[in-house]
Amino acid sequence: MAAKSNLKNMALSLTLVCLVCSAVLGSVYAVTSGPIREAEQAKTTASIARVLPAFEGQPTLESVCVDGVDYNYYRAPGAGYAVISTVVGFGGPLTLMVGIGEDGVVYNTVVLSHSETPGLGAKCTTEQGFIDQFKGWDPAARQLAVRKDGGEVDAITASTITSRAYAKAVAQSCAVYKHLSENE
Repeated sequence: MAAKSNLKNMALSLTLVCLVCSAVLGSVYAVTSGPIREAEQAKTTASIARVLPAFEGQPTLESVCVDGVDYNYYRAPGAGYAVISTVVGFGGPLTLMVGIGEDGVVYNTVVLSHSETPGLGAKCTTEQGFIDQFKGWDPAARQLAVRKDGGEVDAITASTITSRAYAKAVAQSCAVYKHLSENE
């Protein structure tokens, strides 16, 4: 008889603990979801401002499928496109926003997220010489590949895989721009 009572009490206690934990978790989510969403929007807005020349108004988020892959991009009339491209780097996904002007030339790039090795591949966010080489890049005139692969991109020392991924993300963004400009 005591075993049944003990089992019932344990089940009731476990249910009560689960309900309390669920309520606390739900409350934390309700309190933090708004500020997290605002911070993500602020980061996106700042990234768009970095990769495109000055523009009026708010760019619109759109989506397109190119070669079976869906890409998100922001259209800023008069300034160009801010294309988001995700590729696989050495440590995992590498997500870039690439600004491409109305003339099809890369204006600037910014890393939105990465999982690269600190001190090596992570230099793709801090090594200004590497980042700046993509500014003014005309994919119609120059090959977007690292020099080791016959292209014109100078790789980050000891981070060839990350450099290849970065160049690939820029090339994918240029392909999205080309697709959009041909289908307007």
